[in-house]
Amino acid sequence: MSTLHALVAFSFEPKVVAALLFGTAIYSLYSREGRRGIPRNKERVLVLGASSGIGRAFAHAYSSRGAKVCIVGRRSDALEGVKSECLGRRAKTSNLEEPNAVISVVADFSNAADMNRVRETLVEAWSGVDTVIVSAGVSALRPLMEVAGVHEKGYQLTIDDVQKVADVSNAAIRGNYTGPLVSAVTLIPLLESSSPSPSILLISSLAALVPLPTRSLYCSTKAASLLLYQSLMIEHPQITFTTAIPGTIEGNFRASAVDQGPVREADPNKRGLKADYVARKCVEAVDSQQREVLLPYWPCRLGHLLYWLFPGVAERMARKMYKF
Repeated sequence: MSTLHALVAFSFEPKVVAALLFGTAIYSLYSREGRRGIPRNKERVLVLGASSGIGRAFAHAYSSRGAKVCIVGRRSDALEGVKSECLGRRAKTSNLEEPNAVISVVADFSNAADMNRVRETLVEAWSGVDTVIVSAGVSALRPLMEVAGVHEKGYQLTIDDVQKVADVSNAAIRGNYTGPLVSAVTLIPLLESSSPSPSILLISSLAALVPLPTRSLYCSTKAASLLLYQSLMIEHPQITFTTAIPGTIEGNFRASAVDQGPVREADPNKRGLKADYVARKCVEAVDSQQREVLLPYWPCRLGHLLYWLFPGVAERMARKMYKF
């Protein structure tokens, strides 16, 4: 509660209030552009990272409203389970048995050959795609020097120690940057040529905006993909890019940590955002062609502004939150 009390206290500071009002006004003008013209039951949606967590929630959300859904993930057994769930949800919205209403592709979104196969599947089954959801990613939970094995002052690093950090960072880069990059390069031409209103949504993180202790690899790789998509937004104005900036989401995402680190903050399954809620708000953002969606809005916006206006205070709060 001390963190919450500190945030509330700062929210009443005149400088913070003025910044919030100004930022909110600019955000409202900047992030909303209108509504898409694609009927929900005609929309062709690709969900990357759909075998569990937030990706699975996206697959449920779109299939529940009658959209065609292609789910992609690395685990075939998990994908088959999600496919069955989507078919059951879709059956409740339509009495018509539509071919290729839900398709699954086992693929790694950071692998060029795999993503080319995903693109070919979309062309063959649907002649294109309207919406791409990039929700796959990996976590990293340890301080950088701890990854190298440094636990005390004076420790003499070896080449193997440094190489271990490089290997772990490459895994984080592959999951949080190379995957979104390969996906964008593979699918942007298809989106532009096959959809009357193409959209891409990237699931990023508040950690891409606010640096956190024990999360140096995670923060930096998520920030890199966020800036990549924001740049692509400028390079491809005919596509609506939406970046989602959620706080902690419930689930076992941290179990996939590339550095095998422990969870230091409060249990995400007790305090985290519900995956279904995040997916629903993101789908609404794509429908209304928003450029950015923060979840929950005020805590994320306030945390970002707090770091911008009072970085020292934000850093002390982050150390306490992550027990560092």
